[in-house]
Amino acid sequence: MNYKLVPMDKSHLPQVAAIERECFSHPWSEALLEQELYNDMISLVLAEGEDGTVLGYGEVRAILDEGTLEKIAVAPAYRRQGVAEAILSAYIRFGRAHLAFLTLEVRASNDKAISLYLKNGFVQEGRRKDYYKDPGEDAII
Repeated sequence: MNYKLVPMDKSHLPQVAAIERECFSHPWSEALLEQELYNDMISLVLAEGEDGTVLGYGEVRAILDEGTLEKIAVAPAYRRQGVAEAILSAYIRFGRAHLAFLTLEVRASNDKAISLYLKNGFVQEGRRKDYYKDPGEDAII
């Protein structure tokens, strides 16, 4: 499968919002995603297929030299094909060049994401009890 990583722009919003709805129990609205486009502290990158299809996207928030990986989401049809890892790798390279550190929080029950992050050098620092809106859902940090 051929795709390229590109900065997200307004034309991508309908497809990104659809991926949000597919991937998250509390998805961000298209309007909120659009606001993020104009936030100077946010980097939004997506994997775009040759035909313009958005396969997945990621978001990092950087404040001074501290980065937080807010999310990576891949449309179900394109999972397990290296899309999430490509997006993560781009942010890791950015972090090494421009940030003191890059952190993230992940739902404790999201084994696939945890595996991806551990494989790419992230380490668990702690756990936030009841972090997510769903009762009993902890975040691993």
